[in-house]
This record gives sequence, structure tokens and C-alpha cells, in this order.
Amino acid sequence: MREESKRATLQLVDMECGYLTVEFFRKLPQDVEKGGNPTHSLFDRYNDSYLRRVGSTVLQYVNMTCASLRNSIPKSIVYCQVREAKRSLLDFFFTELGKKESKQLSKMLDEDPAVQQRRANLAKRLELYRSAQHEIDAVAWSK
Repeated sequence: MREESKRATLQLVDMECGYLTVEFFRKLPQDVEKGGNPTHSLFDRYNDSYLRRVGSTVLQYVNMTCASLRNSIPKSIVYCQVREAKRSLLDFFFTELGKKESKQLSKMLDEDPAVQQRRANLAKRLELYRSAQHEIDAVAWSK
């Protein structure tokens, strides 16, 4: 399950890398009075303190993202492993259950005989309906 866990982890990292939250942009000062003069070039427009605030905000965002990934990655890996184990166990269970005969299943279910009879009658009726549907489809499509 290593490859599936690795894929899920890389997907989490890609998601975090590809999406900056709105809160990140709200923290950056946007107004001209606080940030710089629009008549100057982009590099001359902002002073050192503004650029330090931007750098600090980016660093905070990176740290927040890393903390989030530190929590999310182990959960993702365990989720992949538990999901696969569950699938394997259910497959094994259904295979073993399918090997049982109807008398063994009835004994395991410990059902009322009336319920067993009703289920058997409904199964026969369902098979009759399916057979009728097959016949109707054969006639309808042959025209």
C-alpha cells in the first residue's frame, strides 16, 4: 500500500502548493499609502519594511501549511491502509460466506423459518420477474 499512500500524500502536498488561501492575501497590505509609490518601478515602489512584512507573511503561510501537512499526511496514510485492509477482509469474508451451503447459512443467521420461507418465495418471484423481463426485451428488440 506504499504507492497508494505516496500518491495520496503527494496529492495533499500538491493541493497545498497550488492553492493560497484568501487569508494569505488579506494579510498583505494593499493600499498605496502604506506600500509604495505607483509611479516608481516595481522594485523601487516598496520600502524595506513593506517587503519584510510580505516575507514574514509568506513565512507564516509556509509554516502554517507545513503544520497542516504534518497533521494530514499521517491521517492520509492510515486512511489508505485501513481502507485496503477493510476491502481485503470483506473480500475474504464474502468468499468464505459464499462457500457455505444454504442450511449452514440458515443456521448461522438463526432466522425464523417463516422469514426464511418468505425470502425463498421472494427470490423465486424475483427470478420469475427477471425471466419475464428478458423475454420482453427479446421480443421488443427483435422488431
